[in-house]
Amino acid sequence: MAEPATGPTQPSTYRSQGELPRVIHADGNPGVEGLISWLTGQADYVRDQLTRHGAILFRGFDVTEANDFERIARAIDDGLQSEYLGLSPRNALTDYVFTASEIPSLFPIPEHNEMSFVAHPPRSVFFWCKSEPAAGSGETPLVDMRNVYKDLDPEVRERFERRGIRIVRNYRAPGKQRPWDLTQLKPWADMFQTTDHAIVEEKCARENFTPIWGEDNSLKLLSFQPAAKAHPRTGEMVWFNHAAVFHTSNGDGELRRIFLLRPSLRSFLAWIAGKTYTVAQRRLRNSDDLPMHCTYGDGTIIPDSDMEAVRDAIWKNLVITPWKNGDVLAIDNDSTGHGRLPFLGPRMIAVAWA
Repeated sequence: MAEPATGPTQPSTYRSQGELPRVIHADGNPGVEGLISWLTGQADYVRDQLTRHGAILFRGFDVTEANDFERIARAIDDGLQSEYLGLSPRNALTDYVFTASEIPSLFPIPEHNEMSFVAHPPRSVFFWCKSEPAAGSGETPLVDMRNVYKDLDPEVRERFERRGIRIVRNYRAPGKQRPWDLTQLKPWADMFQTTDHAIVEEKCARENFTPIWGEDNSLKLLSFQPAAKAHPRTGEMVWFNHAAVFHTSNGDGELRRIFLLRPSLRSFLAWIAGKTYTVAQRRLRNSDDLPMHCTYGDGTIIPDSDMEAVRDAIWKNLVITPWKNGDVLAIDNDSTGHGRLPFLGPRMIAVAWA
């Protein structure tokens, strides 16, 4: 197996710091079997590299099938899971491999650690590129949340750490649609894989979610999470929460940065639309009735200025690596966040987690 890639296969970055991701490329043509054999024999080394760098990109191994991607992920971490309590609509490809997100291509996904708000978030996340998007679009940005914690304005960080974060999510009833609501979440039955209220409530108790049933069979979930945590293997402090996804300012804040990164008529119109939608939502709806929302843990509003400071720290450390067909990306979810940039043309990225 070759050393980390250099030259043309080195990832392009936006304000990057350090080697994220570590790139390991095929030496010759070992294919899937060669990679799995190497991973099996180098388990401790791979885990050390994941912890050190935050992510490893395996390139050039001709991974073309979801089953092979699952085998590679399992060779790195054999605790693959299939229960998904996150936000993105996903389609199953195998028992443990899913499409990364069915959210329309125009929408970005802000950087986050996978399922940071559940009781036991995944320790590892894996992505596989089945079909790469058009050049200059559709990347899965990475961000070392250890650096975000360090770079965040100390006063803002102290407020988040002292108060924590209160999360509100509103899931529509099975079979209900709100075509006018661009940010509506999937039906709660899709997330919990059941229509039985008792089973949902049991799962909520396990995850420390408070369920509130609506008269129309909708479901509001309330939960709390700390803003940061210590890395379980190194003790380093990590910015580890979903505020960058849930806060109502994020459509405007994220789309503006994407326009500045890649100025075009499309990205400008997306930013203006996101800004307009944010203003309209805030004026027309109670914040706790929005599809998703967050406040400080004591219920006070998180000022937009505090979220701007968070986004500044995230984007300062953002690394953008173009996808290539067959790429497999392994991420230490305890330290490293990921997102999605808007894309053009076809794109098929799959995900697994452990």
